[in-house]
Amino acid sequence: MTTLDRLAATIAARKGADPESSWTAKLLAKGPEKCAEKFGEEAVEAIIEAVKGDRAKLTAEAADVLYHLLVMLAARDVTLADVLTELDRREGTSGIAEKAARG
Repeated sequence: MTTLDRLAATIAARKGADPESSWTAKLLAKGPEKCAEKFGEEAVEAIIEAVKGDRAKLTAEAADVLYHLLVMLAARDVTLADVLTELDRREGTSGIAEKAARG
């Protein structure tokens, strides 16, 4: 089991937890829209660090992005396995061709 698998499992387990006992449960209790907003904030922070070129800060922000992405997905009942299946489906397909197929 990978780190992302373990993190996704922890997030799933916190879906029904007391929001006062878990940051993840608190985010999920605020609903999918708040989870999406938080993901967006973290993505912007990662972009800023990528532009600045600070490797350590970018690494930390990227970890935040991955966590908040998984929380956002969980808020809409999309699993990491669902996303990985989609990536597997795309494997070996040119990015240009794949994007064109989406219209």
